[in-house]
Parts: sequence; C-alpha cells; structure tokens
Amino acid sequence: MFTNQARIAVIGIFAVMVAVFIYARTYEVAAVAGLLMLVLIWGYFKEGPIILAAKFYHNKDFDRAESLLQQIHKPEWLSKKRRGFYEFMLGGIALKKNDFAQAEVHYELAAQYPLRSANDHVAALVHVANISVRNANYEKAEAYLKLATRQEEKISAKMKDVIAQIEKELKTRKAS
Repeated sequence: MFTNQARIAVIGIFAVMVAVFIYARTYEVAAVAGLLMLVLIWGYFKEGPIILAAKFYHNKDFDRAESLLQQIHKPEWLSKKRRGFYEFMLGGIALKKNDFAQAEVHYELAAQYPLRSANDHVAALVHVANISVRNANYEKAEAYLKLATRQEEKISAKMKDVIAQIEKELKTRKAS
C-alpha cells in the first residue's frame, strides 16, 4: 500500500537501521530489520502500488490511478493476482479515454489472469466482445461472449443483461 517513492524511502530507513544495529552489535535486531527490508523489496516487484491505485480507480480518480500504475516498470514481474487487476484497471482507464485499441489489449490480458471475482473476469471478456463488435470483428466478439457465458451461474443479473444486450447488438450488426 505504498507508492514506489514511499517504499524506497522506508527501505532506506531500514538500511540505515541495519547499519546502526550492526554497529551497536545487536545482530538479531539488525537481522529483523534486514528481513523487513527484504519484504519491502519483494513487495516492490510482486505487489507494486496496485492496492493504492485500486482505491483511486474505485473512487473514479483515474488520473491518479494511472500515474500509480505507470510507476510499475515491469508488470510481468507482478504476482498473478495483481497483474490481472493491473491490466483490468488500465483497460478501464483506456476505455474512459476512448482509446479502444489499448482497452482491448489490456482487457484481453486481464482475462488471462485471475481477477477478484467471476463478475470482474466476465466484465473483462464482455468489454473485449463489445469493442470487437464496434470494430466489426464479429467472430472475435462471438468467441469472447461464449467465454463469458460459461460462468453465467456465477455472475450478477446486471452482467447477464449486458451480455444479452451485446448478443442482440451482435445479431443486428451481423444481419445488416
């Protein structure tokens, strides 16, 4: 739940503490501070500022969420749970900017990772299907809708309505 700058500052404080404890010959406390420093370094690579970005994303502060997500230089190093939500949020931000090509890429990637719930996973699939309908790529839209309906018993009624609307739109566009 740190920004990268805050995480680096805390790691620096722990490094100073390790040096002071070693100088004072309290090696046990130095080892604990060193372990805490390693946990923060691990979190830097595996967790990133995803939780903090998610708070801004859910509060509809997309600019701050995006700036936190851009601090992640190697998203492929994120844990699987974090990577899915990272891609999901970037897809939502791209969608808000009407950058449909980037949104499609991010939602496709998000659908490959575990997300918070089945509803979120289906939402990622539905977004890709909707963008594919807009781009007249009907085969891709059908494939993603088929994937989305596999989890029909686990999703909300609102999501089922969205799927039905996209299927209806797909049928009308294919007929014309």
